[in-house]
Amino acid sequence: MLIRRVNVEEAATLTEIALAAKRHWNYPERWIELWREDLTITPEFIERHEVFVAIQQNKPIGFYALVISGGRTELDHLWVLPERIGKGIGRRLLAHALDRAAALNVATIEIVSDPNAESFYLKAGAVRIGEVFSIIEGQKRLLPRLAIDIPNTGDIPK
Repeated sequence: MLIRRVNVEEAATLTEIALAAKRHWNYPERWIELWREDLTITPEFIERHEVFVAIQQNKPIGFYALVISGGRTELDHLWVLPERIGKGIGRRLLAHALDRAAALNVATIEIVSDPNAESFYLKAGAVRIGEVFSIIEGQKRLLPRLAIDIPNTGDIPK
């Protein structure tokens, strides 16, 4: 598997990966549509942020985005195609994100996680630092807010 910086021409493909991965959790399709804007990756987003894609057999299978703004760094996206979930792709992408953050002298990455993905991040060394309140179709949702301190490059879990 190769992880490389994304090209702006790949924006639509990344959006398809994000939507497919979100559907993996069996959310109602109407919720997916309500989240579509947040899950859409634009060429402008790619130009402004640290966005990397995992490629296997010449096919994009997952990606992540680090957003650095106002002295904070957030893992804004980390998505893997549903058929590749559980095969180590997410761990490799997260390790790459931690390496990239270290190279950028970032001390901590924050994450607002889907509740279904929280255990993935906790296993990778994240800690819960709070919650983000959200409402969708009148239903209250509490999204875990997590943080991962950036270890020295040799200490990053693989």
